Amino acid sequence: MRISAFVIAVMIPLAGGLPAGAQEAGAESGVNPNADVTAPQQAITLDELFTELRHQTRVAAANRVARQIWRKWTDSGSDTINLLMLWSGKAMEEKNYAVAEDLLNQVVTLAPDFAEGWNRRATLYFAQSNYGRSIADIERTLQLEPRHFGALAGLGMILDRTGKDRKALETWYRVLEIYPANRRAQEAVVKLEEKLAGEAS
Repeated sequence: MRISAFVIAVMIPLAGGLPAGAQEAGAESGVNPNADVTAPQQAITLDELFTELRHQTRVAAANRVARQIWRKWTDSGSDTINLLMLWSGKAMEEKNYAVAEDLLNQVVTLAPDFAEGWNRRATLYFAQSNYGRSIADIERTLQLEPRHFGALAGLGMILDRTGKDRKALETWYRVLEIYPANRRAQEAVVKLEEKLAGEAS
């Protein structure tokens, strides 16, 4: 199955093979974690960034905050883990899923508390339509980082694809609680609300 641009953006930010990047720079989420971040921005804590994200109504400004969050998420603090993530990203781009899975199995074994390792593997399973395993890794991601709007968006997409509209809507609401200016989540909520309303009438 082809991985959509949005899935790349929200579940596995990649660009040029860099683990801290994203190809989606404006189409749906506007997030591009590859952009430069200044030293003062890097000093901001995740809690501060999430507070700003929650209160930011302007899409472009919210996307800049989300970009900073992604950069913090994708830095494991370990050169070894970062290298494994880099290699897994390249393997996924080449659709060499067996190699990618082996590398990500090593990541989650060596760094079980690194949320982005689980999120990356969730994306791999999503790409193979293995939704059960993807959901399991998304749940682990959210245990480690409950505010992971990328993992939540991936979960919303899976629930939507598997016909669980009401649960999908609840999941997209959770994304908007964290990231109110996320256009993809806004569009998903409108679509699902209209669908459910039509079924109820």
